[in-house]
Amino acid sequence: MTKEIKHSICFRCKPRCVLELEVEDNQIVNVSTSSIKKCPRKWAPDLDRFYHPDRLNYPLKRIGEKGENKWQQITWDEALDEIAVKLQALKDQYGAETLGVTAGTSRTYEELNSRFLNLFGSPNQCGQAQICHGNSAVVATTLFGWWPYWMHIEKLQNTRCVMLIGRNPPHSHQTIWEGIEGAQKNGAKLIVIDPRRSESAEAADLWLQLRPGTDCALLLGMINVIIEEDLYDKEFVTKWCHGFDALAQRAKEYPLDKTAEITWVPADQIKAAARMFATETPSCAMEGMGVAHQPNSYGAIAARHIISAIVGNVDVQGGEELLGPAPFITEHEIEMPEALPVEQRAKILGNQFKLYSWPGYEMVQSNVERVWGKRCDMFGYTCRAPAPSLYKAIAYSDPYPVRALITLSSNPMVTIPNTKLVHKALRSLDLYVVVDYFMTPSAQLADYVLPSAMWQERDFLWNFHNTTPVIVAGEAAVPPTIAGKHDRRTDFDFWRGLGVRLGQEQHWPWETLEAYYDYRLEPMGLNFKKLLEMGRWEPEKWEYKKYEKMGGFGTPTGKIELASTVMEKLGYDPLPYYQEPPESAIRTPELAETYPLILITGGRFHPFFHSEHRQIEKLRKRYPWAKMQLHPDTAKDLGLAEGDWAWVETQHGRVMQKVQIFEDIDPRVVHAQHGWWYPEMPGEEPWLHGVWVSNINVCTSSAEEECDEALGSWPLRTFQCKVYKVKSYGDGHPVAG
Repeated sequence: MTKEIKHSICFRCKPRCVLELEVEDNQIVNVSTSSIKKCPRKWAPDLDRFYHPDRLNYPLKRIGEKGENKWQQITWDEALDEIAVKLQALKDQYGAETLGVTAGTSRTYEELNSRFLNLFGSPNQCGQAQICHGNSAVVATTLFGWWPYWMHIEKLQNTRCVMLIGRNPPHSHQTIWEGIEGAQKNGAKLIVIDPRRSESAEAADLWLQLRPGTDCALLLGMINVIIEEDLYDKEFVTKWCHGFDALAQRAKEYPLDKTAEITWVPADQIKAAARMFATETPSCAMEGMGVAHQPNSYGAIAARHIISAIVGNVDVQGGEELLGPAPFITEHEIEMPEALPVEQRAKILGNQFKLYSWPGYEMVQSNVERVWGKRCDMFGYTCRAPAPSLYKAIAYSDPYPVRALITLSSNPMVTIPNTKLVHKALRSLDLYVVVDYFMTPSAQLADYVLPSAMWQERDFLWNFHNTTPVIVAGEAAVPPTIAGKHDRRTDFDFWRGLGVRLGQEQHWPWETLEAYYDYRLEPMGLNFKKLLEMGRWEPEKWEYKKYEKMGGFGTPTGKIELASTVMEKLGYDPLPYYQEPPESAIRTPELAETYPLILITGGRFHPFFHSEHRQIEKLRKRYPWAKMQLHPDTAKDLGLAEGDWAWVETQHGRVMQKVQIFEDIDPRVVHAQHGWWYPEMPGEEPWLHGVWVSNINVCTSSAEEECDEALGSWPLRTFQCKVYKVKSYGDGHPVAG
């Protein structure tokens, strides 16, 4: 037997490490250990998942009623032929906009999703972008003309102060955490803004325990301190920032006493954090999903970037680096947004959220392209239909019928708000196609379920949405198709196969994924095999303060826009401002009487990644059930003890999770885990693999009027709730409550 060593890009979590895989006769026998100390793979080997007996191996077609879990094995050609015919018929009847596409967190070649949809004529690509880094990307690019995305551990070594806002890198981005730990060893300070004492907060010099959803007020209060105490960089602000006077006036609305009252953070801590961030420079701020998961997302993210700008931390070593584009054919060029007719662009669901939709996209990116020569496009992160709008359209044909949906490597029954609405929507579709690794609650409602290749079975070219000049290559360790064992495919194969069947042949000239990558690398004088040998490509030398050479920033004014001219033209307030959450003791006091606690949902935790890995026995032995965190005093008042099953209930629904006593959370706040379903429970209705038991999205809302007015992000951190003991499982039937 000949042993081969392959180098593949791991998708287990966010950092995208390149790992060595030992292969014998198309069998993976060993996977190297990641250099990341907190790698989640240590809790369960990848092979447990890759060779799991429940992996999907062949295309399946529904033969019973939806939700009956009755399937027929078919071939890929049969599946694609039938799907193409049905899609064309629905397009002829309702228009191209009747098709929507949803995808998971960078598990797919997102540019190909967009390419197919743009050529098909539908604007309705949907995903998690509005509650993920999409918000950060859009807001940063609007204000800076580029997105300062952190990627390199070593770049943090020059940072003197890191401020984490609603972000816990030990569980969400391990390479960043190692960079922060390295910076701390070099004397850097760490500020953590989080309602809980997270692992990051444990290591912080300052932990600001704020009320959930008040990040914008806190940051505006800090900005006010920095301006009042003359701690800002006057030279940089005068020369390179637009709208400072207006910002100063807005910040005056948030004096320390008022900010402390809004946020629950003591005034002295707010002042100390502001001074530390402004004086321990270069400093950088990193917001996480806690900031994205709120209807005040634009304001909070804008304030986070503004505070970095006014202290002169933009595009300096150790600060907010604007790395610039990679010199290959970008995702923007692959996505072909120009192919989507103007009249179809106007039909995008959620077009009232103008910054995230086509009007804002064109305003922002045209200026970026003018300065940088390429767009900081991230089309897969922008111009996306928000999930609340998509599922409303499917369920109620409002504003028009959406009758077909394709879901790749995503599980909307668990990951999308208002599970009851999602369930109604998925059951009502004329055509629902799921491409995934395992049967999920969402897949159980599909008409076709197609087996996806995992990272060990696919070549991959990794560049973060054309925001960095760094390109990484990984190869398939084993083929996705082995005769007599399984026939899995990559989403490249899926989209190309479907596109060719629907008349897009000329736009899919590459017969293989490698040929596609060769095409993208051609301007660099490279091909995929050569890049594999190199491992990665990055500039020989990093440049800073590039705006001085380029004649400014990629914004309409050529300056960092503290007051956004784009937002003003779109009809929004050009400055960040605080909005009270839709549900709160202040805004909805009557509701708070019945539901007195604030519910946080969505905190990521190892060893799982969102809703993934619940099939893995070793992981489930470690975490068999969902948990909610309660302060000891709260638990005592409610008659609850460690390990008790308890209901967490909002006005929208209720689910069961086990109680975890946690001292480092405010007694007025509850933290519930997200992503929970139970693969071991029956797949058929009403169970759908236990999706109604502990899935916290049953308790969330998808009301469009509660979403961020510019971005469309929906609240996941600020619901009013109550908690009480589960007395019997009998009244906890999965579809009850």
